[in-house]
Amino acid sequence: MKPLRLRTKFTIISALFVLAVALLISSVFVITLTRGAIAHAEADANLAARQVLDQATQALDNAKQAGLVAPVSSSSEDVRDYLQKVLESSQGLHSALDSVLTHYPSIYEVSIADGGGMALISSDAALVNKALKPRNPFYVLTNLGFYKQLRVIFGPTELYQIQVPFDIRSSAGQAPYGEVRVTVEVGLLRAEILPELKSAGILALGAVLLSTLLAAVFIRVMLSPLEAINQQLDSYGGGKFDAALAVNSSTASGDEFTQVRTKITRLGEQLRGVREIFSTLRENMQQVMAGLDDGLILFTHEGRAVLVSPAVEKFLGAPADQILGRHATEIFPPGHPMRRVLLFEGEQLLPSEESEFALPGSSDAEGPRHVSVTVHAVPDAASTTSESAAPETFGALVTLRDLESRERIGTELETSERLSALTRITAGVAHEVKNPLNSMRLWLENLKENLPPGNDVSTQAVRVLDSEIDRLDRVVKRFLDFTKPVEMRVEEVSLAPLLAHIVEVAQPQIDRAKLKVDLRLADGVPPVRGDSELLRQAVLNLVLNAVQAMPEGGRLTVSLERRGDLALVLVADTGKGIPPEHRTRIFQLFFTTRKGGSGLGLATTFRIVQLHNGSIDFVSEPGQGTAFRIELPLARGQSASADLINASRAKQVSVQP
Repeated sequence: MKPLRLRTKFTIISALFVLAVALLISSVFVITLTRGAIAHAEADANLAARQVLDQATQALDNAKQAGLVAPVSSSSEDVRDYLQKVLESSQGLHSALDSVLTHYPSIYEVSIADGGGMALISSDAALVNKALKPRNPFYVLTNLGFYKQLRVIFGPTELYQIQVPFDIRSSAGQAPYGEVRVTVEVGLLRAEILPELKSAGILALGAVLLSTLLAAVFIRVMLSPLEAINQQLDSYGGGKFDAALAVNSSTASGDEFTQVRTKITRLGEQLRGVREIFSTLRENMQQVMAGLDDGLILFTHEGRAVLVSPAVEKFLGAPADQILGRHATEIFPPGHPMRRVLLFEGEQLLPSEESEFALPGSSDAEGPRHVSVTVHAVPDAASTTSESAAPETFGALVTLRDLESRERIGTELETSERLSALTRITAGVAHEVKNPLNSMRLWLENLKENLPPGNDVSTQAVRVLDSEIDRLDRVVKRFLDFTKPVEMRVEEVSLAPLLAHIVEVAQPQIDRAKLKVDLRLADGVPPVRGDSELLRQAVLNLVLNAVQAMPEGGRLTVSLERRGDLALVLVADTGKGIPPEHRTRIFQLFFTTRKGGSGLGLATTFRIVQLHNGSIDFVSEPGQGTAFRIELPLARGQSASADLINASRAKQVSVQP
């Protein structure tokens, strides 16, 4: 079989391409037409419902002005009879019902129903005083995919409904009574769509035929210089870009497309290695930057961001993809906290030494964050013309560091090491003390049995010794419980209901202290992986400490929000605060400033947070209060990158004393 000529192949391909484009455009047109018709029908139904509702409201007002007194009885039957009488006697309402069916062809039926779903009045008289059938809400059709919408429109007749609340005015205001129901027959939309679909189909077919004819003529003209393109590609394949080589016999056979493909293949082989190297370098760079806590932004000479690390989000509050490609003056506009420490020349960033500044916190309880910024010049070695000449500057690299996080990490490591060392010592001491206590307990029992009767002093001494040995035994047991390895029952834990339950458990202490509670639980925070009982104990310790810090009343704040891939739990009080000299020891085992305290609460909380791969820190101002922050990683697969999306809306509950 003789192979097709290149001209024929291109003509067929062009025709298929035009056909594909026509189909794509037609699909977009059909989608737009279908959704437009549905949206138009929904708008008509809503408008019709509002018109009927306005007429019904007007009928009630007219009846009141005409002296038609509402029933004295508040029974549902009397109210319903009164409303039905008013609505049925309203000529304006009947005219509105008739007008809706006349002007909106897609509307099947309009009714006003009471709270029980019984029709008070309807465009279909047979439905009055009957229970209206439930219909699918119209938004179900709106939210369907395109193909499902087409199946509904061109399939069996289906009815969808739009409902508008029908309220009754009274001296106390408006009260919901029933609803206006507008039923739309989706099959009636078919008559609106079909004429336009036929016109679009005829137009698309004509466009395909005309485009195929024009493509055949155009390809005939365009293929004439193909020989020159082959010679130029030969020179490129040989690495010579300044002259064209003669076509050899190995590539002269076959059609022109085969020759061009051969030359492009050669170039692809040469570029393949470069592309693989570039891809590998890019992946490695992304992995390295993803693991950095410091924020990095690389700007070109013109001041445009071309490389942004994920950590920049926690400094600037915007994801990396929103910063990429923007100018430095847009990222750091006048008034931005970083603008005063950065040096600009037009839109170009100039190198600068490390400077510190304060970024405002995400909430009032957090306070400002201390951050350092450094700008380094990035030389462009490729622009150097000689060995002695200095390279031109490609751009600038901005490095952002969280000074508080470094200090906090160091403090947490130091506290963790102290707890670990103290735990080992406590375990050893507890075991060594428990054995002598057991021996003392046995000899004390023997002593009790051998005491002579009537010796009150000896009896009292033995009783005191017995009580003190019991107390020491309880202390040793508490030590051993703290040092014992924790058995965790790991599962996905939703923090919002957990925090609400903790506040409910602590409510008696809160009421006795006459505190106001501010419970703020953001919507949509994914669960974390952990032990719900341990997490409950950790947060409850913080809540009870906050309550005890406000003996004369105050405000207790418990909040939950999402911070990137972390869940942030905040427990704040308005108490007397933590003295500066005690802040470095606050998580140490057995350290307490409260009379009768054990010194285990905050140490236990610190240990539980560490077991969940989280972090805990606090801010405190004397006389203003203390705020403890717990950060826990979200469960794997629950953390999102995109939709910092979805902004959380805080729910606030205030409890008055």
